[in-house]
Amino acid sequence: MATYRKFIFICNGSDCKKAGCKKLQKEIKDLIASEDHKGQYKIIKTKCMDFCKSGPVVVLNNEVMKKAEVGGVKKKLG
Repeated sequence: MATYRKFIFICNGSDCKKAGCKKLQKEIKDLIASEDHKGQYKIIKTKCMDFCKSGPVVVLNNEVMKKAEVGGVKKKLG
């Protein structure tokens, strides 16, 4: 039976860029490339998600993570 990858949406709007979304995106990319998560997730860069004052914003498993950090994403990945 085929297994499907889950999506991690990362906002790349201007306020999220100022809040460090590029650095967060690289950290998440390194995290999901590890043996524990390899091939299970795909990063999707999005335009503004309208949570501008709460950036950077990540959506993972249908949950919006405001002021996201790699530690919080790591907890949600399991």
